[in-house]
Amino acid sequence: MNKIDRLFTERGDRKLLSLYFCAGDPTFEGTADVIRAMERRGIAMVEVGFPFSDPLADGPVIQTAATNAIRNGMTISKLFAQLKEIKDEVSIPLVLMGYLNVVMQYGVEPFFRSCADSGVSGVIIPDLPFKDYMEEVRPIARQFGIHVIMLITPETDEDRVRFIDENTDGFIYMVSSASITGTQKSFDERKQEYFRRIDAMNLKHPRMIGFGISNKQTLEAAQSNAAGAIIGSKFVTLLEQSASPDEALDKLFAALAE
Repeated sequence: MNKIDRLFTERGDRKLLSLYFCAGDPTFEGTADVIRAMERRGIAMVEVGFPFSDPLADGPVIQTAATNAIRNGMTISKLFAQLKEIKDEVSIPLVLMGYLNVVMQYGVEPFFRSCADSGVSGVIIPDLPFKDYMEEVRPIARQFGIHVIMLITPETDEDRVRFIDENTDGFIYMVSSASITGTQKSFDERKQEYFRRIDAMNLKHPRMIGFGISNKQTLEAAQSNAAGAIIGSKFVTLLEQSASPDEALDKLFAALAE
């Protein structure tokens, strides 16, 4: 069974927390240590970003992280090599997140083969057109047992949401707003109405809410309307400001309690 499916099957009533970081930032060698620390501290799932020079959907924090990672020498090939070294010791799902240009340059079939070989369970490619996913990417991804996770936003209409629910695997990534990534102090009523509206659709797949989660209010709003929450920019910032992944996690947990 794919580790993502196992996670959601076995979670019970537990609300999940997933974290994102960009491989190669703040250091080239730190990927394994960050993942080990997350698993040790109870993080349910890890999104590992692979850097791209023009990350259009990301805010300044993750854009800077990607730039730093590239300067540090991180590439998708080197990331696969790092992940392969720890695949037998990591039990939580790893989800790669990055842009289509990198995947196309690597080759779609080699990319998904490398995902399988390095212990990756899923992939998020924000700029992958759904038509291309259905016709070209999904058959290859399924051949290697990799889930391609698709995103929805407040602007995604109900028919589209149900179509995505019927034709994808793993979980649905609910973007809290149509803007770029970044932290927010609170989710306004419009965003929370969107959360409730999607929750009321009784979709087949579990949902994780991301973008803007950085404190207790936003975390609880996300977790009360989905299987869990995804935090990116807040953790990336703390990771760059801390001496170790454990210190960054300590600071994150403190922020989420406030």
